[in-house]
Amino acid sequence: MGKPISIAQLEELSPLDGLKQDNLTALVKKTEILQAPAGTVLFRAGDSKKITVYVLAGTVSLEKDGEIVSTVTGGSTSSMHPLSPQLPRRCTVKATTPIEYIVLDSDLLDVMLTWDQTGSYEVAALGDEFAEASDDWMTILLQTKAFHKIPPANIQAIFMRLQQVNVRAGDVVIKQGDDGDYFYIITRGSCVVTRETPLNKEGIRLAELEVGDTFGEEALISESKRNATVVMATDGSLMRLANEDFQTLLNEPMLDWVDLERAEQIVASGGKWLDVRLPSEFEAYHNDDAVNVPLYFIRLKLKTLDTSVPYVVCCDTGRRSSAAAFILNGRGFQTHVLSGGLNHTSLQKIVSQS
Repeated sequence: MGKPISIAQLEELSPLDGLKQDNLTALVKKTEILQAPAGTVLFRAGDSKKITVYVLAGTVSLEKDGEIVSTVTGGSTSSMHPLSPQLPRRCTVKATTPIEYIVLDSDLLDVMLTWDQTGSYEVAALGDEFAEASDDWMTILLQTKAFHKIPPANIQAIFMRLQQVNVRAGDVVIKQGDDGDYFYIITRGSCVVTRETPLNKEGIRLAELEVGDTFGEEALISESKRNATVVMATDGSLMRLANEDFQTLLNEPMLDWVDLERAEQIVASGGKWLDVRLPSEFEAYHNDDAVNVPLYFIRLKLKTLDTSVPYVVCCDTGRRSSAAAFILNGRGFQTHVLSGGLNHTSLQKIVSQS
């Protein structure tokens, strides 16, 4: 376990000193001061892992081809900057004394910096009511792994095109069976997701969503009817994005489509097949060792999946799997979508008959 870090300590580092207060506050919650003995290698030359590392105390050496090219001591001017930030790394960084240091997610930091410097003033133009309600949910969204895949220009356009909707407890936001028209983000309040089945007309409770959570994407991505009903549990506010804007600005950049050859490589390297078809479809044929979680149960079954495992999501055509991948990406999962689905791949090669 590391030690907590303060906002004041982060503000001494570049480019963290350019972040606004709400993002610094969020970053403090995700960062801890780590300790390491002399001789510890923080990273090696050639590494390409997207992390940003600062030394706070003690001394590290930067080595190239076995030779020390420089040293950095915590508290010095040079320690205000990330250690060998270029990727792939140009130097191996090793502790020459016991050290204290921090490690940040480079993608998260980049999104925060980009949004602070390009987007905030644009959002303010939408009106005081929007700006006052925006901080928490915007920060939550920008911290999600999914948003790291979206080009900065798209992020700005997304927030510019969002429409605010005020709702009351009991309001039905989307109804099962209706056509899809909007993607929603909760900015205030909470809502409940239910799905009606032939055996349960009252609806199975699938999830309770809170500030920063999103819904409505499944019907837009799969071009199908709404597969669940969403009702406000409390008074609140929502931001909604029209289908066309959702498809071009948010959906497309977040999905990583792969062909069968690449999918098999991912699974062979420790990934897993995630089949989001119905159990009856899964029983008819499926990939070896595939996990079956039907699309409409994805939110309910999130805890059964492992965020450290890359998933190749599949269905018959690619529609349901792309919708599932979108939901999972927003919750920190690493997903790839089988292009064309199982119906367009060599079934003899990848599926086992039941």
